[in-house]
Amino acid sequence: MSQHADMNAAIWQSSEMAETWAAEAAERERGHASPWRFIAVLLPFGEQDAFTVLDLGAGTGGLSRAILDAYPRCNAVLADFSAAMMGAGEEAMRPYAGRYRYVEFDLQAGDWPAAIPASADAIVSSMCVHHLTDERKQGLFAEILQHLPPGGWYFNYDPVRTDDPVVAATSQRTADRRNPYLAHKRTHRTPEEQARWDNHMRHLIPLDPQLAYLRAAGFEGIDVYWKRLDFVIYGGRRPHAPGASSSPG
Repeated sequence: MSQHADMNAAIWQSSEMAETWAAEAAERERGHASPWRFIAVLLPFGEQDAFTVLDLGAGTGGLSRAILDAYPRCNAVLADFSAAMMGAGEEAMRPYAGRYRYVEFDLQAGDWPAAIPASADAIVSSMCVHHLTDERKQGLFAEILQHLPPGGWYFNYDPVRTDDPVVAATSQRTADRRNPYLAHKRTHRTPEEQARWDNHMRHLIPLDPQLAYLRAAGFEGIDVYWKRLDFVIYGGRRPHAPGASSSPG
């Protein structure tokens, strides 16, 4: 395992990270709640449908909670590789007892545990794919396709990089205006916060290659379904089997 991979594991598996994540929960919910709810809307299910969603890199379960709130008869499988994060998530997920379970899964390793369903009705991810190498992103998307039924959807919410300095400056200026605390924090990071930031940026890539990875994996209906500055929701669905009738979803 590389030094960078070791650093990633050390950051996300540490109890300090879990405590920091919990302390920042309110701020994170304000920033991400709207796109999380929009992913719930994007899923092609009726409000009373019973289905299972797989949440990859689920952390403390913010995206899963948005989906469980929108669909009272659905269940969620939350996959994460950090015992500390899953422990914090168990507390946050307590109101959904009986409708979810955590599974340990290291997305970077790529060995899907037997505890993950062979096929989930929908698969989602949030704020985790950007931590993976390009090679692993491609592999993960291919694996996700194989864990979806024909017509099943995958949506990912993540930051993307721009190589245009004008766009980057505009995004930063706008983000700072929306949340002045970010501008202050950017120049007042502790060594631990700087390490987390460097880890966050290490494998961040532009949007277009990621859409290409979805196409190469075999997805259809690929699009950017939501965008705000450098944050996007993109996704696609597994094609229906040849000759099968397809529904609008």
